[in-house]
Parts: sequence; C-alpha cells; structure tokens
Amino acid sequence: MNLKLIRISRRGLNVLVCLFVLQLPSCTQQTEAVDDMFNYAQKRKTDLRFGSYITAHSVQNLLSKEEGLREALSLFRANGITKAYIEAYRGGLVVDKQVLLRARDFFLKNGIDVVGGIATVPGKDFGVRQEARLGWFNWQNKKTQDDLKRVVLMASEIFDEFIIDDFLCTGDTSAESKTAKGDRSWSQYRRDLLSGLSSTLFIDPAKIVNPKITMIIKYPQWYDRFHLFGYDVVREPAVFDKVWVGTETRGQYTQRYGFVQPYEGFVNYRWLASLSQGKISGGWFDHGDCDADDFIEQAYQTVLAGAKDIVLFHYYKLVEGHPGHHLLRMQFGQLADLAAAVAKNPVVGVTGYKPPNSDAGGDLYIMDFIGMFGIPLVPVSSYPGESKVIFLPTQAAADPEILVKVEHSLQQKATIIFTTGFLATANGGEKLAAMAGIEWPVNISPVSAESIIRESRAEKIKYGLDLESKIRPGSAHTLLTAKAGNTVYPFLTENEFSGNKIYTLNTHTFSQADFDRVGEVLLCPKPLGLLEVPEDWANTIRKVFNEPLGIEMQAPTRIALQPLGDSSWVIHNYNTEAVTVSLSAKGITGGVLTDRLSGEKISSLGVILQLNMEPRSRVWLQKDN
Repeated sequence: MNLKLIRISRRGLNVLVCLFVLQLPSCTQQTEAVDDMFNYAQKRKTDLRFGSYITAHSVQNLLSKEEGLREALSLFRANGITKAYIEAYRGGLVVDKQVLLRARDFFLKNGIDVVGGIATVPGKDFGVRQEARLGWFNWQNKKTQDDLKRVVLMASEIFDEFIIDDFLCTGDTSAESKTAKGDRSWSQYRRDLLSGLSSTLFIDPAKIVNPKITMIIKYPQWYDRFHLFGYDVVREPAVFDKVWVGTETRGQYTQRYGFVQPYEGFVNYRWLASLSQGKISGGWFDHGDCDADDFIEQAYQTVLAGAKDIVLFHYYKLVEGHPGHHLLRMQFGQLADLAAAVAKNPVVGVTGYKPPNSDAGGDLYIMDFIGMFGIPLVPVSSYPGESKVIFLPTQAAADPEILVKVEHSLQQKATIIFTTGFLATANGGEKLAAMAGIEWPVNISPVSAESIIRESRAEKIKYGLDLESKIRPGSAHTLLTAKAGNTVYPFLTENEFSGNKIYTLNTHTFSQADFDRVGEVLLCPKPLGLLEVPEDWANTIRKVFNEPLGIEMQAPTRIALQPLGDSSWVIHNYNTEAVTVSLSAKGITGGVLTDRLSGEKISSLGVILQLNMEPRSRVWLQKDN
C-alpha cells in the first residue's frame, strides 16, 4: 500500500499568500496593488463576490462626508468587495435621505453595486417594542407598521434592490397580540402576521414606488426555531424576489453566541435553498465572537453550501480591522474556484429530512452535530424518497405521511437512521419502532449519562452524554452503550428489517427545557459531550451513515467531509489539534489527486488515503484527469 502524507499549516498559508500575490499583475505602488485586488474581484464576480453591509449608524456617521466615502472605497478595493449594502434604518435611526443618495451615487460611480437595507428593530420613538426578552418589534401594533412603512417608501425611491435584515420576527406576548392571536398557536399567529406584512408593509408599497425594485428577505442562522417567532419558510420565499441566508456560526467553543458548530452554516443554507423556489441568492456572516480561523471557516461553509454572493457584516469591522480579513482576501481566488466547482457539482451525501415549520423536540440543531462527525449530511425540506441513506430526526415526525414514505424507502433498499425522538412522536411510531427493533412504547425521558462503555468498562466523558429515551432493544443489536448511575442504556442500535439496515440513534442535543434552564432563546445553550466521544465511537457512528455511500473514514469528531460528486472532496479539521484522517472512497483512491487549496500533488495508489491535518485546516482534493 502506497500512502502519501500531506500537511496543511499556517506556514503553508503564508506560501499561498505569496502565490496569490504573484498571480496578480505586477505593481510598484500600493494603490496599484489595491486596484489589482479589486480588478481581480470584478473579473471573478460570476463565480463569487464579496459585499459589505453598512449599518445605519455607520452610513450616517462615516459616509456623510467626502473623506468617509473615500476611506470606504479604499477598504472595498483593498478587500475585493464589489457590492455595498447601505442601511436606511436601524434601532431608531432613519438615515438622512440625502446621505443615502450621495453614498449610493458615490459607490455606483466607482464600480460598486448598491443594495439598500433595513434592520427592523425598535428605537426610542420608532415603533413599539415587544413584550418579551429580546429587542424585537410588536408587529401587531399600528405604530410599528406605520413607522416602518415610511422608511420603506423613502428607501424605495433610492434603491433598486432592498434587503430586510434578520429581525422580521417577533416573540411579543402583549395583550394586543394575544387578542389578535385568538385560538391559534403563537407560532401560527406570528407566521400568519409576518407573512402577511411581508407583502402589505414591504413588498407592495416598495413596488408601487419603484416597480423594478428587487425585495430580499434575509433569514438568520437559527433554522430550527424560525417558525416559533414568525418566520414562514414556505410563504415568505413565495412573495419575496430573493432569499439570503445567515451562515454566521462564529466560535464553536464559546458561549457568547451559543456553542454553534461550523457545519450549521451549510445546513441552514442548503435547507433554505430547498425551500426558496430557486430564489436563493447568497450567504451572510459576521465578525462577532470570531478569531481568524472562525471567520474564514464561515466563508468556506457558505461557499460549499452554494452561495455565490457573500455579505460581510458589518462595515465598521472593516474600519476597525480583523485578522480574518487577511485570510479572506488572500484566499479569495481559492474560494472563487470552489464556488465555481460547487455550482457544477453541489455537495452530495446523506439526506436529513426536516419539513418546513417543524418542531425539533430534543433534537434541536442535531444536523449541525452530525455534520461534525465527517458525515456529509445534506438537509432537505421534502421527503428524499430516492436517497440511499436517510436521516430522520424528531423534525421529520411533522410529516403526517412519514410511515408510508419510510416503507417506500425500504422497498428501494435505503438505509435509514431514526432518532428516538422521532420514534416517540411520529405517526405510526409503534410500527416504525418495530422496524427498528425497539420495544414500544418509546417515551421521551432524557437521561444524562456520565460515561460510555468501551471494552466492557465505563469511561467518563467530558460534559456527559445526553440521551433522549430509556429505550429497550427488542430484535435490535446494540452497537454503543452509555451509563447513567448503575444503569446502562443503548446509544446506537442496528436492526435487520426485510433485508434493510435500520439504525436508532438515542441522542439528545437540546430541547426547550434546556433553553429555559439557562435563559437561552435562539442558539445552542451548552456544549455537548456528543463531540467528545473517542475516535472508535466516532468511527462506529460515522460508518452507519457513510458505509452505504461507499465511504470509509477513520477520524476523530469535529471533522467535516463534503464530496462534490465522486471526484472532488473537501475535508476540514475543526479541532484545535492536529489529527490523522484515513479515507477510502470511490473516486478518491487509485490515482493522483491535487489539493486545489495548496496546489500540492498527492499520489493515491492504494485503497486508503491518509492525511495528517494541522489544527483548523482544510484540503480540497480533486482527482486529476
């Protein structure tokens, strides 16, 4: 067996920087180098482009004078940014119309496209704040509607494209909203209200003023909770002209923005893409809680999800500076190449089913964590009847016809992975449990196991391992076991049913109770032991999902694997230490590969490719023709 070892390191990144500069036209002055970066970005616009969102206060304070506009132009050119998003309103500040016009005309004159924007959050004398924890609007109130409509009418005279930032949502529980709600659930009421106002408050008035205006809705990152706060992922994409997606995962190890996994940006974008009726336009991430690695990792997952437009939030961070800017600037060429490749061959793999407006139970954000096991999980909003491997978490139980669909997939010889939350809540749960070899009933009864069983011994695990149910295997064979107190519980089971493999994953990520316990509303409330399991456990879990796809991988957790067809593979190491990854799959072994991020050639003559990957590194392997 001939194994080739490669290293992707920060030293290697410095080489990339030099190579990138050498590819640009030669220059002797700094201004010429800036123009070279900008010109290069202009040439690659059909593959990938960067934009910067300029919040209302930055527009008013920084772009109202000539020197501020010149500084913005210099920063845009230096960073290859070819689109400006100019915000008209945020937090009580309505930007002066003449300032908006001047900024718009300045950017257009200098070859930078312009989009208007609004952040629909209340100010002291603007709209009415909701009666709830977060600083959102009471959208039922007429003052909120009237104040926002005035801004929309003004901005529509200025901009031919207009985006609504994250806050087209509400958690209001005021007496006014309770009366309007009636017998509906809060989720249904809020979705009815905001999908209606999307037309009557934003789209219709804007198009009366400016019939050629393009109206964009931008969704935030917290996809498993959209429906609770009024985001309707079916009705809103139908009325808006474009859909933008938040891919702002930030730091996975920190509490500030919720221990969010890097794979979430990919999950959110691809799931919304399946709902957007072809209107998906781009991705959006920010600097908050980001080191340089966090920042560039957001860019790669955004591109891998299919975005050809990236918005950097927000402009003032460009003024302040951030270490991620250098990485983004220097790797623009590689990102543009990757975006072009993804446009032809999107990431493929295991399909995870989440119907629109579906509750997650104890499986909140579980797809993000599955993706961090080196499982190429691709989320979908419609049942993936033709897929080889189908993952069905609690969210999939929202489909009332799920039993019939599962039976059809089994007839097609699909491999199916249930979660215990799904079995407990799905229509036909008793029959589905029988297929999985799990005794009925399956009850939601979360357990925090402090250890796992390895080689017949209990081994403590960091953060413990959360389980959803005290399930009892019937015909199923237990592959992995956890221990709580003196009791052992199955964590992963396998069952043969009509010649098919059916697996049950007894994991619990987060539920509403976990959110309430720490006062969280939107994002992951705590770190999980799920990503602290040892490598042999990770390999067992990964094999369940990947083996039917012809993929074999040996690696720890916090590895992402994303195939672009069967001859191009992106692998990320999100760990803070170096790891070894062994991979065997059709199309990747038995030939010569090129890492398109470094240009290095890799011989792969044996059946296993072994990679030594430095901390927080990635490779993009492509088989040479």
